[in-house]
Amino acid sequence: MTSTPTAQLSALGVSIWLDDLSRDRISSGGLAAIIADRDVVGVTTNPTIFAAALATGTTYDDQIRDLAAAGVDVTDAVFEITTDDVAAASDIFAPVYAATAGRDGRVSIEVEPGLAHDAAGTIAQARQLWAKVDRPNAMIKIPATLEGLEAITETIGAGISVNVTLIFSLERYRAVIDAYLAGLEKARDAGHDLATIHSVASFFVSRVDSEIDKRLEAIGTPEALALKSKAGIANARLAYELFEQAFAEPRATALLEAGGNAQRPLWASTGVKDPALPDTLYVTALAVGDTVNTMPEKTLEATFDHAVVTGDEVSGSYDASRAVLAALEEQGVSIAEVTALLEKEGVEKFIVSWNELLDTVSAALEAAK
Repeated sequence: MTSTPTAQLSALGVSIWLDDLSRDRISSGGLAAIIADRDVVGVTTNPTIFAAALATGTTYDDQIRDLAAAGVDVTDAVFEITTDDVAAASDIFAPVYAATAGRDGRVSIEVEPGLAHDAAGTIAQARQLWAKVDRPNAMIKIPATLEGLEAITETIGAGISVNVTLIFSLERYRAVIDAYLAGLEKARDAGHDLATIHSVASFFVSRVDSEIDKRLEAIGTPEALALKSKAGIANARLAYELFEQAFAEPRATALLEAGGNAQRPLWASTGVKDPALPDTLYVTALAVGDTVNTMPEKTLEATFDHAVVTGDEVSGSYDASRAVLAALEEQGVSIAEVTALLEKEGVEKFIVSWNELLDTVSAALEAAK
């Protein structure tokens, strides 16, 4: 009996989430179709995705007219529009959420990127988004900045499910796990049902390769060039090792025994940017159980069409992955420097997208008046 590559990934324990959302996708039935046809069990959004959705099509026109007539300012209009999309998508995924006991069927919405270094502001907005979407299968995305760590703990502690985003380094990932466990402890002490709280840790992949490969090309030696396009996968595989170790420690196992859920790694930035590489590289090379892979539509379609899924590609790869990172350091490429830069750039890029989203909605509100 043959099965599709996406079905094979699902059978392996990989949850496929789509890294895209728009009102057109919701209203046209396209979102429901990919759940049925592509084994998609969740959705992630970010300011870039919403900026693109609002910039095209007419599906937001009626709501824009209503908001303009009500005199709503642009920030509140964006809040209304994006939370409406996430609530509608959450309803479409409700059967998946029920069938997986809350593990999947998730739709993520991000706090404003300008709050990335404001813990109190992030906590307040996470609560606002959670209350406005008002769906148990929503997830609030919080960036893994140093200030974000406090916000993660407090938000989880309030019983709110969190998608931690913009994780690039193993050191920061360990801190994210600790922040999540601290949040579960707060939630337990506050009397929350730990079983209802879920979290994923979004570990970025292709952006690591893009930055490191530039540096290897600048070095230009055969030894340096031989390491191209290896860092992102090695870094992510070691993140999975850290996940396995951290959730086997006594602190975590006590919370799991009390009903808590492990915070699964989510592979983000899985679209291949180098055309010389296989377009499903960051899917097949990171295939392993207890993970999420959030794919842009192009990557999802490539995976469904021709990915070769050979099973668990991560367990047992840890020593080889450590060797890759050590070899990069020997070539003068600082992993710590690269990951710090990528976090800074990640926040800045989402701020640019957020401003584009505000500009698009502002112009639409003016036109509707």
